[in-house]
Amino acid sequence: MELEIRAFEKRDLPEMTAIWNQVVEDGAAFPQMELLDENSGEIFFSEQSFTGVAYDVNSGEIAGLYILHPNNVGRCGHICNASYAVKKEIRGQHIGEKLVLHCLAKAKELGFGVLQFNAVVKSNQAALHLYEKLGFVKLGVIPGGFLRKDGTYEDIIPHYYVLQE
Repeated sequence: MELEIRAFEKRDLPEMTAIWNQVVEDGAAFPQMELLDENSGEIFFSEQSFTGVAYDVNSGEIAGLYILHPNNVGRCGHICNASYAVKKEIRGQHIGEKLVLHCLAKAKELGFGVLQFNAVVKSNQAALHLYEKLGFVKLGVIPGGFLRKDGTYEDIIPHYYVLQE
C-alpha cells in the first residue's frame, strides 16, 4: 500500500465516517459516544482546523484519518489537539505513525506551538509506544479518566509535543 495524506474531500465522507465510527463503537479510545452519519460527519470534519485522510494512491481507498483543532481558546489557543483513526482491518502497518507525523507538520504550519493529547487511554499500548517513539512527553496519569464501553473506568495519560519554541 502506497499512502499519501491530503485534506479530506466530500467524496471521502462515507469511508471516513465508517472508520471514525469503528473507533467510537470499540469504546476504547475516543471520548465520543455518538456515531456520525455523512451529514453530521461533514459538519464535524469541516469544523476542524484540518482534517487529513491517508489514502492508497493505487486504489484511492481511505486507510485512516486525523482531525486537528485548538485544544483551548484565547491565551491557550496556541495549543492544539488531534485524534487519529485507522481502518480496523489494516491497523499495525504504521499508518498511525504517518498520520501523526503529518499532523505535527500541519499543526506547525498552522501556527500552533504545542500539540496536546488530553486522554490517551492506558490500554492503548500502540498509541503510547508511538508517542514515546516520536518524543511526546507524558504529563502523568489521571485515574479513571476514561469511561469504557462496558461501564468501567480506565486511567488516561495526557501527553504533549512542543512544535515551536
